[in-house]
Amino acid sequence: MVSAAPPPVSDQPVLRLLNVESAYGPIKAIRGVSLQVRRGEIATVLGSNGAGKTTILKTISGIIDPRRGSIEFKGSDITARDPAFIVQQGLCHVPEGREVFPLLSVRDNLMMGAYTRSDTDGVHKDMETVFGYFPILRERAAQGAGLLSGGQQQMLAISRALMAAPDLILLDEPSLGLSPKLTKEIFEIVVRVNREHGTTILLVEQNANMALNAADYGYVLENGRIVMEDTCANLREKEDIKEFYLGMKETGVRGDRRWKKKKTWR
Repeated sequence: MVSAAPPPVSDQPVLRLLNVESAYGPIKAIRGVSLQVRRGEIATVLGSNGAGKTTILKTISGIIDPRRGSIEFKGSDITARDPAFIVQQGLCHVPEGREVFPLLSVRDNLMMGAYTRSDTDGVHKDMETVFGYFPILRERAAQGAGLLSGGQQQMLAISRALMAAPDLILLDEPSLGLSPKLTKEIFEIVVRVNREHGTTILLVEQNANMALNAADYGYVLENGRIVMEDTCANLREKEDIKEFYLGMKETGVRGDRRWKKKKTWR
């Protein structure tokens, strides 16, 4: 994947979005989104269902062309570029819902992640690394991926991305449909990958508590717009986040307080 000694988080962004707007037909999904991810960090985008989180990732990876704005990856413009080109630049997208190749074996799924690579020894080494993170995948290496449980498929989807030796992983809702135990296990591995190998990660997640504890920097997305950003340590202490995302309600009438807080975010 990358060197065993991870570089410190750099002030230089590996990914930068500037005033990006994307839509599905006449419906705008994200509006004027600007964010950046620094090399070596985990950044997260928080938001409720339908806020536009997945659209941000699809726009970055070239699945959706933005109507406006620009996207830079490692200093180069990748706005509206072909997804295959973007993958070759070192950006991997782990989509919502896992999306493994169900008729291929676990091992072949992993090899599909490494299809852009020509360093055979490095590919073998990285496969051993992902088997170390997720031992169940070694046990099921010859089994069809479609026969894995939901949690095992999520492990496989993350591992497949790691096999590409990416500079940046886009990770979309890794906790979706998983038990709290499996969610905790997968988040622990995501943090290990980042801390041990310096892999940069942009995480989209509804489970705000898990995301804020795993990530370094966070953005809050509401109705397609970024309404708040800060370090995750600071976000965890903000009253808006405590009430609306962590379920830590204070005294007062919720309806009145939510209306006021939404207005202050704008």
